[in-house]
Parts: sequence; C-alpha cells; structure tokens
Amino acid sequence: MPTSRGTAVLTRLRVWVVPAVFELVLLSLVYLLYRTGRLVTIDSQAAAMANAEAVHRLERFLRLPSEAAVQGLVPTVDLWQFANVYYVAVHFPVTVAFLLWGFFRRPRAEYRWARNLIILMTSIAVLLHIAYPLAPPRMFAQWGFVDTMSVYGPSAYDGASGAVANQYAAMPSLHVGWAVLIAVVVARTASGLVRRLAIWHAGLTLVVVTVTANHWYMDGLVACGLLGLGLALFPSPGQSRSRVLQRIT
Repeated sequence: MPTSRGTAVLTRLRVWVVPAVFELVLLSLVYLLYRTGRLVTIDSQAAAMANAEAVHRLERFLRLPSEAAVQGLVPTVDLWQFANVYYVAVHFPVTVAFLLWGFFRRPRAEYRWARNLIILMTSIAVLLHIAYPLAPPRMFAQWGFVDTMSVYGPSAYDGASGAVANQYAAMPSLHVGWAVLIAVVVARTASGLVRRLAIWHAGLTLVVVTVTANHWYMDGLVACGLLGLGLALFPSPGQSRSRVLQRIT
C-alpha cells in the first residue's frame, strides 16, 4: 500500500506535472507549425507584394480610412517608439502569461477552452499565411506609410527575433487575433483588474498594429473571423459543437 506521502506525490504528478508536460508538448507542436509556415513563405516576396496591392485596392473600394492617415495622427516620436516596443515586446509574453494564468489559476475546463481557441486560430492562420503571403503596409512608402520600426526602432526583424518572425504573414494578424481572444476569454471568465487589463491590451494592440504600419485593417478582421469560427466550435468551457472535438474540451 502506498504511504500518504507517496499518495500525495502521485496526486501531484497526476494533477499538475503530467498535464503540464502534455500542454508543453502540444503548444510546442503549434510553434513548430508556425516555424514551418515561415520557412515555406520565406521566398514569397513577389506574391506578398502583389497580394498587398489587392488588399489595398479592396480597402479603398470599401472606403476604409487610410492606415497612413492614422499614422499621421501620432504626434511625437516617443509615442511611435512606444508603439514599436509594444508591438515587438508585449505580444508573446502576454500570451504566454495568459496561458500560464489559465493553467495554474483557473478551472481546467476554462484553460482547455482558451487553449483550444488559440490552437485552432493559430493553425488556420499559418495555413492562410502559406496560401496567401501578404506584405505589411510599412513596405509601401509610395502610399504614404512610414516603417516606424526601421526609422525609430526597435524592430521586430533585427537580431534573434528576425530569425523567428515572418514578414509576409500579415493576414491574419495574430497580434490582433490573440489579443482579442484573450480579451474575450478573460471578459467571460474573470473580473476586476485582470479583465480590464485584457480589454485594454486588445484595444491598444489594435491601435499599435495600425500606427506601426505592420498590418492592414483586413488582417485584423480576418483574425477576428477566425476567433468567431473558434467560438462557434467551442462556444464555452467544456462545450463543443462536435462529438470529436468534445473529447479535447
């Protein structure tokens, strides 16, 4: 018969260690998928530039306000540098912190719901990045855009971060998609300061990706569409529209 101490160790392994290892492996596979997508599209500059021209024409046809005009509203270099730092340094850490918070501080069903939404969104996004490489607005100075990361710094495409980032993966915007996903999940499952911070992060991310000219409006709209698809399949913690998907909720 196991001792009480041995039982406690086995319980800890079953409740925390084994699930943590499983989640680490699962999310690592998603990261490898993202890296594979980057390698596939690394030589897609011509297609990415042509697709960007098509997106630009579509936005003008829809009479959306110019992202370049929004850039012009930024009054100081300091604010541009702040936007660059936010774009480069906040995206991944906040998402990782969100997953850790969910795993350690929230009911397991809520965590799995959020994790499933992230995996679904990211997986489809990578496939879209491969099928439809898209150059960001900052590459089109002829349309009035300023590449704020190159001009004012810091840049997401210098040094070690440049080896990970895919410059032609503008649509959908995972910056926008993950930020809005975090806001939706936290708004539905938490309250107080955490909820306010999640909502502010989503709003600030929407502004930042525009004023840094890293994304078109359509990039964010497509990302939100993927989130809508995810919520249709996984409407709430522990629920799924599919019997197959129900097994992983």
